[in-house]
Amino acid sequence: MRTDTLLVELGTEELPPKSLKALATAFASNMQAELDAAQLAYTASTWFATPRRFAVQFTQLAFQQADKVVEKRGPAISAAFDAEGQPTKAAIGWARGNGIDVTQAERLVTDKGEWLLHKAQVNGLSLDALIEDIVTRSVSKLPIPKMMRWGDSDTQFVRPVHTFTAMYGSEILPATVLDTPSSNIIQGHRFHSQGTFELDHADNYEAACLRHFVVADYSLRQEKIASGLNEQAAALGLTADYNDALLEEIASLVELPVVMQASFEERFLSVPKEALIYTMKDDQKYVPLLDTNGELSATFLFVSNIQSTAPEHVIEGNQKVIRPRLADAEFFFNTDKKLTLESRLDSLKSILFQKQLGTLAEKAQRIQTVAHHIAQAIGANADHAARAGLLAKTDLMTEMVMEFPDVQGVMGQYYALNDGEHHDVATAIAEQYMPKQSGDTLPSTDVSAAVALADKLDTLAGIFGIGMLPKGDKDPFALRRAAIGVLRIITERGYNLDIRDLLAFAVNTYGQKLTNTDTLDNAVDFVLGRFRAMYQDQGVDIDVIQAVSARNVSNPSDFAARIHAVAAFKSLPQAQALAAANKRVANILAKNNITSAIAVNESYLNETQEQDLYQQIQLQQTTVSTALQNNDYSVILTSLAQLQAAVDGFFDNIMVMSDDDQLRNNRLALLMQLRELFLSTADISVLASK
Repeated sequence: MRTDTLLVELGTEELPPKSLKALATAFASNMQAELDAAQLAYTASTWFATPRRFAVQFTQLAFQQADKVVEKRGPAISAAFDAEGQPTKAAIGWARGNGIDVTQAERLVTDKGEWLLHKAQVNGLSLDALIEDIVTRSVSKLPIPKMMRWGDSDTQFVRPVHTFTAMYGSEILPATVLDTPSSNIIQGHRFHSQGTFELDHADNYEAACLRHFVVADYSLRQEKIASGLNEQAAALGLTADYNDALLEEIASLVELPVVMQASFEERFLSVPKEALIYTMKDDQKYVPLLDTNGELSATFLFVSNIQSTAPEHVIEGNQKVIRPRLADAEFFFNTDKKLTLESRLDSLKSILFQKQLGTLAEKAQRIQTVAHHIAQAIGANADHAARAGLLAKTDLMTEMVMEFPDVQGVMGQYYALNDGEHHDVATAIAEQYMPKQSGDTLPSTDVSAAVALADKLDTLAGIFGIGMLPKGDKDPFALRRAAIGVLRIITERGYNLDIRDLLAFAVNTYGQKLTNTDTLDNAVDFVLGRFRAMYQDQGVDIDVIQAVSARNVSNPSDFAARIHAVAAFKSLPQAQALAAANKRVANILAKNNITSAIAVNESYLNETQEQDLYQQIQLQQTTVSTALQNNDYSVILTSLAQLQAAVDGFFDNIMVMSDDDQLRNNRLALLMQLRELFLSTADISVLASK
């Protein structure tokens, strides 16, 4: 069978940098799915993407589909022939549709009956007959939120298309996609190449692009950029400050990456580094450099798309571009310092938090109250927490934050220190939004934690209070993120706080504004429901989470302690047998409507095995009672694991549902005591194998 390399490329105008990787990988995935559906085998696939193209290459792709036999079942024999044995209209019509006579049909016999059958020989199609539909369908499924038209055509795509290449080995496949016929014409680098070039073979795509100054391999381009940034920074004794998102965006902006070094005036370093870094990264896609203390350097790096013969002009141009942005930041900072944060409180009255919930000024007062309450509960300075809560949103009214929204909170810290506020107050203002995302840093102090919790709890209480529950992937107020933030702060900082109590307090601060009569229950269920996602992300088994969730624990730290204990218990050799026994006990008690403890009458314990279980339970009750005082659930479950032999002996030898009412009820009471011992930590029966 003939095999060769298939290359499919779309050459375009500059593609959106934040969408480039997603478009390219989706196109490759779609092409793979289409080739798999067409039953065209290949050994490997590679995707490529630059600002002006995305492509996919399949090696050793079969050119022809395999021939196959397709069985086409006709009408049942009882319907295919009349009483005289003549073909009915149904049989004749079916046969005609398959290009045969009824007499040529075979019979399909199964235990359910007999039918007419035609085995049709279907010849496989070649790649050149399939490729246009394959690529067209792959393109149509791309995640493009907004289309463009160009020229006088009605064709739409994310950007105007200049070239389309579908090559099988050295052969150009006949196809037209997005009104562009296939050719072997490839776009070279916009400035360094002579426009376009002809590709001689699909295998040579990457090398040919490189000869024309295009690094087509996206991952390789990223690696080159990262390596260049790190090497240049190290040579200066500094560290390049970039993350994967910035690196990806830079790689999506250049085809021939060249790392270059520039600088700005030292005087701009008097401006808070966060504002400077924000404008350098987000506005210009520059890479700031930090010293060993994390302080910003006046030297920065950028990635050019050309290998200039006069690099000093490129550097000078980029320095001219960044200077006005830094000057703006300097002006905003100096202007903002003329007013204190406290003096901006009145301006918060002009900004709505949410129409039904009032202004940011009202939210600030609620945060002040809730932060004070939480600080008292965790032993933090309540006055500092209240002060930080009141001032938390005032930096939203500064020129700097209005221009650079991502530095909210951080700028509040600088302005608070400038105003002479306590250091803890300033830190809490900066850390009020922590954690901002999964795995993000938590507030560093108790005062900061109190303010961060207060802010999130106020939002949860308010939005649930007006019935705006998140639906599907729609969560405009980021309630899921807020809930997980609350859980992480409480559990990871080890606070003894109860979610229901906290939310009840937050709900009360709204007075009569809330209209949802189930606000508290809805909000509590929602927050506690985030435990599942949080612990699954940490690799905790779902049945462990369910076992603890069944106890309706609303203290996050207590919930966490139970999770760790149950996870450890599950690894014990006795765990599965005891889980199964608990499940059996739960079923027996449920069938007999036993929901609360009943005293066991020792005089009715006639059998050795029930006496033994009773004695073991009595011993464990003492251990459990002591451990519960310290929330030491690991001790409880490790101790209860010792009950396995007694439990097994009981179920192997004792008939719980005795005909004697007194014996039966006494044994049910004994099982209820056993059940309650385990329920002191979690519903262990959930761990039983399904």
